[in-house]
Amino acid sequence: MQRVALTPDLAMSRNSMSPDADTCSNAVLPSFDPKILRGAFGRFATGLTVVTAASEDGPVGITANSFSSVSLDPPLVLWSIARSSRRFDAFAGARFQAIHILGAGQIDLSRRFFRDGRDFAGLDTVPGLGGVPLIRGALALLECEIVSRMDCGDHLVLIGHVRAMETSDGEPLVFAAGRYGTLAAFAS
Repeated sequence: MQRVALTPDLAMSRNSMSPDADTCSNAVLPSFDPKILRGAFGRFATGLTVVTAASEDGPVGITANSFSSVSLDPPLVLWSIARSSRRFDAFAGARFQAIHILGAGQIDLSRRFFRDGRDFAGLDTVPGLGGVPLIRGALALLECEIVSRMDCGDHLVLIGHVRAMETSDGEPLVFAAGRYGTLAAFAS
């Protein structure tokens, strides 16, 4: 395994948690391929979500694996969207959003909203808070009011206060190293 320092702040003294002045001041950072970093991130298995919102141009959705719970009291969750996404403006400005946690049988739904954020044709949907389309059949559905937005590098982190939710039983859809699977499939 090769260690690559991506920032001079990581050049730390072996005996402390503070930056080593001798090491940091003249640190020469190796160039790195962002694909390698993305590959490292991809080694972390995640669940998959489809996030939906209502926009001026109609309903919009996007597949996201950047979802995380933040707090139980108050009930807060987060997800992030790349600034380069064609759907960025719709989600960055939406007050209400719904996060659909996908089940093992929903690979096609994940792929649909990875490719096209406007393709709601044939889906069983009902309007939620703020007119956000709620897609039936997810393992969990969290209706959120966005309460905070944070600029973080090439992404915007959206923090949502969960205002309503539904859950059902089933096995989650898992994503790791660019592949879909289930917990059982990745365990073997």
